[in-house]
Amino acid sequence: MLERLQKLLHSMSGHDRGPSRFTRDDPRVAAAALFFHVVDADGVVSKSERRKLKDIIASAYKLKGAELEAVLKAGELADDEAVDLYAFTSVLKRSLDSDQRVDFVELLWEVVYADGERHELEENVVWRIAELLGVSARQRVWARQRVEDGRGE
Repeated sequence: MLERLQKLLHSMSGHDRGPSRFTRDDPRVAAAALFFHVVDADGVVSKSERRKLKDIIASAYKLKGAELEAVLKAGELADDEAVDLYAFTSVLKRSLDSDQRVDFVELLWEVVYADGERHELEENVVWRIAELLGVSARQRVWARQRVEDGRGE
């Protein structure tokens, strides 16, 4: 499953863009911004959440070093400056097919559970993002259950 998720985010990477071109309409930045929004939802940002977020972005886009840090910084800044989630979800909705959007929601759940807890504010943010991505409530719940099941192994 991890390989499938890596392929999903790798397909969104836009390899033709250089590290200096990390803008809000870059799917990597949009994805990072949404991950940061989920991490910040409960007001407590744990090291495990930040580490999980960084690992997902690094693995999915095959980034490391300065380039990885640039995407993370751009995503965090974009989230800080954003007035809504639509700017990011619209970028991803254009970049992903319906199955990939469900896979993305599953990655959001991975970030939610990185600290071992599912806070209601984080859950609400995932719900809102899923709605904006066109992911049904049933698909969102199934994605959450897959992550929960994977944690028990």
